[in-house]
Amino acid sequence: MADRCYLPQGRPSLASDQRRLRWVLGFSVAYLVAEVIGGVLTGSLALLSDAGHMLADVGALALALFALVIATRPATPRRTFGYYRVEILAALFNGIALLGLAGFILFEAVERIRDPQPVQATGMLLVAIGGLVVNLAGAYLLHAGHAHSLNVRAAFYHVLGDALGSLGAIIAAILILSFGWMTADPIIAILIAVLVIISAVRLVREAADILLEATPRHLDTEALRGELLAIRGVVGVHDFHIWTITSGIYSLSCHVVVEPAAFTAEKLEEVRLVLHDECAIPHQTIQLETPEFAAREDVHV
Repeated sequence: MADRCYLPQGRPSLASDQRRLRWVLGFSVAYLVAEVIGGVLTGSLALLSDAGHMLADVGALALALFALVIATRPATPRRTFGYYRVEILAALFNGIALLGLAGFILFEAVERIRDPQPVQATGMLLVAIGGLVVNLAGAYLLHAGHAHSLNVRAAFYHVLGDALGSLGAIIAAILILSFGWMTADPIIAILIAVLVIISAVRLVREAADILLEATPRHLDTEALRGELLAIRGVVGVHDFHIWTITSGIYSLSCHVVVEPAAFTAEKLEEVRLVLHDECAIPHQTIQLETPEFAAREDVHV
């Protein structure tokens, strides 16, 4: 049971995520200028599409950093969960932005295939190599935080997409220099766009699940319900909800129906212990009920 529904709790400090994002944002802004200039001078669509992606990344990284700053604000009487969900909203926005950018790249690439344009492959190659180095450095910095934060993961996908874009531009430049295949530039851009779409769809789906308060994907709710029903004296479980506040922070609420003789504080602690030990969910709201009370509520136990 524990292996099926264990939920890792907590996350590294928001301050460490902020520090990583600041470094990556600085790298991205510095190289964005160089890549735009290089793309215009060389006439490379793969390079310009990568620059456009990096421009979106600068905005995405700035948004992710802003969301982390807001998330540190304390809870208020009107927002009792605080501002954690700002991170999820930022991740959702970034995912949608990635989809829009990928669509634009696909459109431009198809136009280039229909009407190939000359490309200065040598300059394109040099700029793309520099971009790959910068993006790999950014991906390395963000990798430590992408597993526990959907917001940081969104920024990581942006930077990783840029790294793929730079790698694609390098491959396209080599093909043009070696064989004169001008269509290699838009074809590589299409492949990059497809990879970006795959990552963006996954990101949007995860953010939507959290905003819709879906049960975390790695939790077996039926198995957990079975664990509760296996407790002596427990005859039913209803209004059973588990949701994600933000990445790494989970909550649970449920009504547990127990026999009158088992309606004790000790039974409540036993239920809480099962939930905490089996699924590592410290944020619990549990209501004990007798079958008679549950019947009055017209619930099926």
